[in-house]
Parts: sequence; structure tokens; C-alpha cells
Amino acid sequence: MRKDPIQAAAAFVEQFFPDCEAALLGGSTARGEATSTSDLDIFIYDSSIHKEHRESFYEQEWMIEAFVHNNESYKRYCTQDCERGRPSLPRMVFEGIVIRNSPSVPGLKAHAEKLLSSGPPPWNSKDIELKRYFITDLVLDFIGSSDRHEEIFIAGTLAELVHEFVLRTDAQWTGTSKWIWKVMKAYDPMLAA
Repeated sequence: MRKDPIQAAAAFVEQFFPDCEAALLGGSTARGEATSTSDLDIFIYDSSIHKEHRESFYEQEWMIEAFVHNNESYKRYCTQDCERGRPSLPRMVFEGIVIRNSPSVPGLKAHAEKLLSSGPPPWNSKDIELKRYFITDLVLDFIGSSDRHEEIFIAGTLAELVHEFVLRTDAQWTGTSKWIWKVMKAYDPMLAA
């Protein structure tokens, strides 16, 4: 049986990042949505590191993803996430359970909250027309297809593009993979269904 996720995260941080300023446990575990295959997503904040990185570990009977940042890389990645409309890092920090606390944590969390509440940058009319074009092209491919295998892949891509179009034209955050369902359901459960 796996160790408690918070205890496992604390032991991991102590072993691999003992000098970090702050550490937050994010992802499905922090949201109370963990499954038997969930990993531990751990945000590591250390202003002394020169280069941000992401590392995978298997420790404490958990798959662990460490997202290691300094102040500059944290802000840069948050900006990039927000510009693409998928605020992965801001969400991880905002929702994160504090594993190692420091005076930096309130500022990190406040920054993430501000970004999340601001929403993504709006698309201009050129972006909207281009996205409509891609959706229309896929719909025509789907209508004209007679191969079930092709239809499955077209439908998956179409679902991703339509979700993005609907949410971004209404100034909402988007997602990928399982997050497409999560953000659509939060936005409009009937439309998601």
C-alpha cells in the first residue's frame, strides 16, 4: 500500500530538494481527485537554481513529477501557460497543499490566483476565423469519412478544437486530455454532456 500522499511528498522533498524554499503538492491529489494510478505533482521553488527543470521519480511507492522553478522561470512559465489558455502551473500553485512553507508561498499563491481569476487573453477576429476554418474542415472530413477508425481520430480532434473555441471565445480557460472534460463540465454541464 502506498504511503499517505502528503507524507510521501514531504519525505520526497526532504530527500531530493532539502534546500528548496518552498514545495507544494498539486494536481489530482491536492484536489481530492486522486485515483489508483495518480502521481504526485510537486512544485519546487528555489530562487538559487539557475535552470528550471522537470524530473520524474518513483519514490515512496508513488510516481512523482517534480516541477522545479526559480522566481523568473515560475513567472515565465505562468505567462506562457496563460497565453496558450491552459493555466497548468498557476493552477498547480494555487491549488497546491503546502509541503514546505516559506515567506515566498503567499506571494506565489497570490500571483497564481490573480492569473487564474483574470482569465486567458482574448482572441482577435483573425484567430477566431482561423479556428472556425479548422473546425469546419474537420467537420467536413468527419461527414465525408466512411472509415470508423478515421472517424474516431477526427472526432477526438474535433472535440478538442470545439472545446477550445467555445471556451476561448467566452474568455474561459481550456484544457487537454482529461482536462477538456473538467473545464467543459465546469463551464456548462449540458454542453459538456
